[in-house]
Amino acid sequence: MAADPGALVDGGTRTVGVIGWPVEHSLSPAIHNAAFAALGLPWVYVPLPVLPGEVGAALAGLRALGFAGANVTMPHKTEVAERVGSLSDDARRLNAVNTIVVGAEEIAGHNTDAPGFDRFLRRDAGFEPADRTALLFGAGGAARACALALARAGLRSLTVAVRDPERARPVEGTVAELGVAVTTVPLAEAADLDVDLIVNATPLGADGEALPMPRLRPEVVVVDLLYYPATTPLLSSARAAGASAFGGLGLLLEQAALSFELWTGQAAPLEVMSAAAVAALSTTVGGGGHPDPT
Repeated sequence: MAADPGALVDGGTRTVGVIGWPVEHSLSPAIHNAAFAALGLPWVYVPLPVLPGEVGAALAGLRALGFAGANVTMPHKTEVAERVGSLSDDARRLNAVNTIVVGAEEIAGHNTDAPGFDRFLRRDAGFEPADRTALLFGAGGAARACALALARAGLRSLTVAVRDPERARPVEGTVAELGVAVTTVPLAEAADLDVDLIVNATPLGADGEALPMPRLRPEVVVVDLLYYPATTPLLSSARAAGASAFGGLGLLLEQAALSFELWTGQAAPLEVMSAAAVAALSTTVGGGGHPDPT
């Protein structure tokens, strides 16, 4: 049986947490504390509510208080990327940090969303992006990370569907020079498309909103990055058509596992983390799990 996380808190405990505003509904404390307990690690993960405008003070506080690192969630990912001492290639390309490692010399910023999405697609969804086609709803941070993962994996063409086509420019810039053809269409025109992969990286669906439905067939893989509710209109339509359909919990877990590995140097116990996430979700009341997964 896994140890009680509270029993591991003493003078030698390493501390990590999640910086955001708000953070009270984050699943990350439950996920990471279950992982630390399962491996018997003297670590603890805590929520760190940081008001907009206080990011600089929060980063200084992490070092001053001896934190080993932190996750970063909305709305602070970009500002943290602009303030930390060094950035990983993904964090620099996405201009967003979701994982901080506090080192002896500097605070380093990483982004585990793109590799987490790649792991999720291959391991959970069984989808190989090379020479395939994809439709991506949205152009925010989660969408950019998905686009980067797909482009690196050899996707042939990507269509980005947004209300305002100008908003897709950051997605196009993220994958520039990676060899993927990118087309932007208004949201309504997504219904005319026929692709191999459909990804919703918007909040649409959290309250029952329907997206314009592309052509669905059994060979299509559909991913809705929302993890709450467990079934969105997009996922219901996909399953009704015989397509493979996945919610956002898999990405949440894979990016969390990569953060865990950056901090501890150990492989993350994904089954334990998954069980903790499901248990935490069972007590969630109202509100959709945002596509920004941390």
